[in-house]
Amino acid sequence: MTLHPSPQTIGSATENWLELDKAHIWHPYTQMQTAADPQLIVRGKGASLFDHQDNEYIDAISSWWVSIHGHSHPHIAHKVYEQMLQLEHVIFAGYTHPAAIELAQRLMKHLPSEQSHMFFSDNGSTAVEVGIKMAIQYFYNRGERRTKILAFDQAYHGDTFGAMAAGGASVFNAPFAEMLFEVTHLPVPVAGEEERVMELLQKELAGGDVCCFIFEPLVLGAGGMIMYSEEVLDRMIAACKEAGAICIADEVMTGFGRTGRFFASDYLTHQPDILCLSKGLTGGSLPMSLTTCSLRIYEAFLSNDAAKTFFHGHSFTGNPVGCAAALASLDLLENPDCWDKIEAVVESHKVFADDIRQHPAVGQVRQRGTILAMELVSGETTGYLNEVRVFLKKFFREKNVILRPLGNVLYIMPPYVIQTAQLQQVYDAIREALDEMPNVS
Repeated sequence: MTLHPSPQTIGSATENWLELDKAHIWHPYTQMQTAADPQLIVRGKGASLFDHQDNEYIDAISSWWVSIHGHSHPHIAHKVYEQMLQLEHVIFAGYTHPAAIELAQRLMKHLPSEQSHMFFSDNGSTAVEVGIKMAIQYFYNRGERRTKILAFDQAYHGDTFGAMAAGGASVFNAPFAEMLFEVTHLPVPVAGEEERVMELLQKELAGGDVCCFIFEPLVLGAGGMIMYSEEVLDRMIAACKEAGAICIADEVMTGFGRTGRFFASDYLTHQPDILCLSKGLTGGSLPMSLTTCSLRIYEAFLSNDAAKTFFHGHSFTGNPVGCAAALASLDLLENPDCWDKIEAVVESHKVFADDIRQHPAVGQVRQRGTILAMELVSGETTGYLNEVRVFLKKFFREKNVILRPLGNVLYIMPPYVIQTAQLQQVYDAIREALDEMPNVS
């Protein structure tokens, strides 16, 4: 039997590992012809990751926004280990298990009050697919023809086809544009655009054919960390509900404390009908997602007619080990100490934001909770393909800080456990980058 090598034995064979990586692995969001070799990471602890030579890197983006409690958290690891010894998996159609039941019961206490049932799946994209399918079949089961879907034009909801259709047109989905189903995209209601967006929304709702409105509440993530107010979102949800349309909150990124509250929807008076959850759900330790819905959505699928069943599922739906990780993450989130750490990050971000706001390389600075984003003034090209990203990725890697800009938008989204000195190191690296940033087009 061949065992994976320990971190201690990797160092001497680094070049071989990277050669094997290049020979066999296709990395996400990476132009493989021009990309630098990936960094070989062998272990993690707290907000830090360590390479084969034990160099430390501060993970300032929680490894794609998932590791909210930091890396290799002992409580999560212990609970996962216990579950693996008890039950690693069981088919979730016709069978259930205690970890899934406990997770549903405990998490329901934190969800908006209208939420009633939850459907398990694998990741953020599939959570969104489930939500859209729930909304469409809700009206289908009721014998109503509603097919129009509304979303924001700079949104990102994932990379599967339904999620791509709901997302705004971008380099991410351009090759598939003609194959995506039609979605009506509204402008993001940023400051100064609220009334225009409300007028456009009301016009779409007037036709009576809107099935659902899907949105990233308060912060559009991969679209550039665009932020808008809870007041205008409240008005949009209220208008949709009055018109009978279903509201789907994609909380894949914003959930589990990211915005300073348990869910971004907690800022709202009018609540969504469906929530999509993933990323921080398991504390970043295992892939899992949930799509939760209100009782009226769930009841539309209850029938003596088997054709009204929600025919959707995944091989690992309700996986017990994933549920154990989610329960362990919930243990940590329910500890007041976690919220003290969140508040500390929020306050540190505010100070840093004020400090860099006047820098000539910085345009708009925006913050919501632990998410801090800044638009950089760099050349004529904006968006994901702005070439300043190449300079920034290389610069921060050399500073042992993991930051991955969205084109000319640089953001920080650290694990809640990040230490004050580590966060200061991140801020210092950003200041240096701003001073040295080239003017690229």
